[in-house]
Amino acid sequence: MLKRRQNRVAESRMTLPVVISYAIAVWLISGTLLPDVPITSDGLLGGAWVQFACFLVSVYLLVELNNGNALIRIFSRSISCSFIILTCAANFLFENMGGAIAALCYVAFYAMLFHSYQDKQATGWTFYAFLCIGLCSTVFIQILYFLPLLWLIMFFQLSSFSGRTFVASILGLITPYWFLLPIAIWQGQTDLLPAHFMKLADFPLPGDYSQLAIGQILVLLFVVGLGITGIVHFKRNQSADNIRIRLLYGCFIQLWCVTFLLLCVQPQHFDVLLRLLIINTAPLIGHFLALTHTRVTNIAFHVIVAIALLLTILNLWMPSLTF
Repeated sequence: MLKRRQNRVAESRMTLPVVISYAIAVWLISGTLLPDVPITSDGLLGGAWVQFACFLVSVYLLVELNNGNALIRIFSRSISCSFIILTCAANFLFENMGGAIAALCYVAFYAMLFHSYQDKQATGWTFYAFLCIGLCSTVFIQILYFLPLLWLIMFFQLSSFSGRTFVASILGLITPYWFLLPIAIWQGQTDLLPAHFMKLADFPLPGDYSQLAIGQILVLLFVVGLGITGIVHFKRNQSADNIRIRLLYGCFIQLWCVTFLLLCVQPQHFDVLLRLLIINTAPLIGHFLALTHTRVTNIAFHVIVAIALLLTILNLWMPSLTF
């Protein structure tokens, strides 16, 4: 089989270290790690170091997710590299701590839940997976909109749904609030948690897109285009993968579609939902880049890289440009 540059890059063991070095450079250039005032009023080091740590751990979990589940049937780091490059293109998200925590919890959810594949007794893995969703909900309560789909995925895709795993999922979801409730009571903020959950009822329609900058719109269109490309590619070529991989990618595809629809109707949550969309897009486009080898897809690879670099530069140097 002819190996084009696309394939050599996708299969190289040097690709991930190079891309991580690129990401560190983008974070430094963005100024979020080394702000003008490096020390806060509390005497702590300023900058988005917590967000950067969440980003690095998310990359590591994606590598482990790929390794543990053989999401790509050849050696390739294209999934984690795709996540890194797309996140760098959306560098306007770097300072959003809530979004960084939500993204980390979301990746950890996948890493935990996939361990329960075809195991209706996997209460431990299910508990930890939904503990991640519960933690995510403390900074992004709208993640609870996904719950019905997550249970359906457990039933149809993972074949892990049972009475015991359902109870484990509920316990995982509420565990963070067992700790937050006493703290809220101790501080005299008994209305804090009810107000937090009331945000679920805040569902304005139609969505207001006027606050989105042109850089944000372009990144969204790019991510959506890659997601659709990855979905079409996987649906056309899924027979080459085993049943387990088809089912796992079915999880990514279903959650990609629901995340995109929610983003369309709830653009006020753009920063967090775009992160979740990127996480679901990374396996889809990573599969495409690693396992295609035609002249057209090789050209597409170069176009994708070029657009990602241009969007990264745009969002680094023109953050104030509005649509």
